[in-house]
Amino acid sequence: MKSCIFCKIVNGDSPASKVYEDDLCLAFMDIQPVNPGHVLVVPKAHFTDLTDLPAHIGSHLFQVAQRITLSLPNTGVKSEGVDLFLAHGEAAGQDVFHVHLHVIPRYEGDGFGFRFGPNYSNLPERSELDAIATQIKYEMEK
Repeated sequence: MKSCIFCKIVNGDSPASKVYEDDLCLAFMDIQPVNPGHVLVVPKAHFTDLTDLPAHIGSHLFQVAQRITLSLPNTGVKSEGVDLFLAHGEAAGQDVFHVHLHVIPRYEGDGFGFRFGPNYSNLPERSELDAIATQIKYEMEK
């Protein structure tokens, strides 16, 4: 896709600080990192979101992210833990519409984290959890 910044990076038309590359994906440093060492892992082919991402490529992205995560303790990058984050859709915070998996080094006091909504402490009834689980399971089995 011509206007996609990640496609431009994959094609070599925009610069990137590459971490890893193979036939299916490219991993590079995020230019607006949450913390130093923040890496993006993207498929080389353009997939807007999880709707059109083939499962084998999605699993490959996570395998590469795991390798990056496990390498961090040996790099000097401050990392007491790692968040893997993939936003699917604008409401989830996706701002570049080319699938990308964030590998975010984390440490105590880094100031980053998920915020829970005001109803987070209101635990749902088991019947509600069971009903939603049944709906999801049904859709997955189609």
